Amino acid sequence: MTEPKRGRALAPSREIARLLEIMAALRTPESGCPWDLQQDFASIAPYTIEEAYEVADAIQRSNLEDLKDELGDLLLQVVFHARMAEERGVFDFGAVVEAITSKLLRRHPHVFGDIGRHSAADVEGLWARIKAEEKRGRGAPHSAGVLANVPVALPALTRAWKLQEQAATVGFDWNDPRAVLAKIREETDEIDRALDGRKKEETVAEIGDLMFAVVNLARHTGADPEAILRQTNAKFERRFRFIEEKLAATGRKPAETSLDEMDRLWDEAKAAERAD
Repeated sequence: MTEPKRGRALAPSREIARLLEIMAALRTPESGCPWDLQQDFASIAPYTIEEAYEVADAIQRSNLEDLKDELGDLLLQVVFHARMAEERGVFDFGAVVEAITSKLLRRHPHVFGDIGRHSAADVEGLWARIKAEEKRGRGAPHSAGVLANVPVALPALTRAWKLQEQAATVGFDWNDPRAVLAKIREETDEIDRALDGRKKEETVAEIGDLMFAVVNLARHTGADPEAILRQTNAKFERRFRFIEEKLAATGRKPAETSLDEMDRLWDEAKAAERAD
């Protein structure tokens, strides 16, 4: 097990060994950080997911300085998990690096082997075949269907996209985005009927169907639904801040303003964006 060096100040470094040393010090009983010592794989997992989203956010904002910091935070999560595994005598950070380098070499025979050059589409199929062979080699049970390998833990929008993508591999798909748009209209009509009947459970179910269909439309246009929704969230925040700032200039807050006036300011925010 990697042991921390005590009795001297640590300085920042470009070397991964320094990060491993710091993590070991944080996890050292009695002298380490009380919060870090309390953590386990389950308690850290939400932070791992959060950091991955913050990386995506920095990319979405095209902020490379933030991306550098967020990638560091994500790397810390890998080091944290590896350290806890090392403490249990299961594996260490080196084993993680070895595993991914082995996987990359194995899954890229067109680069590191002698099978010749392939197109991007060919490579995607090759990757899938090698991945399936790896699972069989580990004695993994045979998948019980086309959708069996789509992870349940994925964010709902991403999982919907993956389910649709997998179903499309066996021909269960529309070949025209407008057909998906027609399905969206059908789903909104069903929501309308459910609302008329004041059937809450049915309404909720139909809203779910509508969301699934919208994800499908995004997929057919080559767009990532998670990225689209992040963009829309940012746009909503930006426009609502515009409303707040305009109202603050007159000494008011949104809660003290009519919906009609806020709608007018919203349209003003949209117009200002178009002008830019």
